[in-house]
Amino acid sequence: MEDLAHAVERLTEAGFRDDFRAERGGLRAVKAGRTFAPESLVVEEVVRLEGESDPDDEVVVFALRSASPETRGTYVVAYGTYVDPIDAEMMRRLSHASR
Repeated sequence: MEDLAHAVERLTEAGFRDDFRAERGGLRAVKAGRTFAPESLVVEEVVRLEGESDPDDEVVVFALRSASPETRGTYVVAYGTYVDPIDAEMMRRLSHASR
């Protein structure tokens, strides 16, 4: 079973080198210094992880790509009981993004 560190490492090696963070206006690509509307991003892969000893330890990793200029990165979010309201909104909006 893949854990969070291995999932992020695998995706980084596959070219998803930026880190996305939720902000009120959208998802910020930290290295690129740009904020994107979640709907404008392509979800390349979704990895859902659950803690081995605690089912409340739930995390989802999104591998995201912007169209122009191309930015590829990961967005890591705790979900379930511990989801932050801004992250919940971004995940909802990503679910409407093109796949």
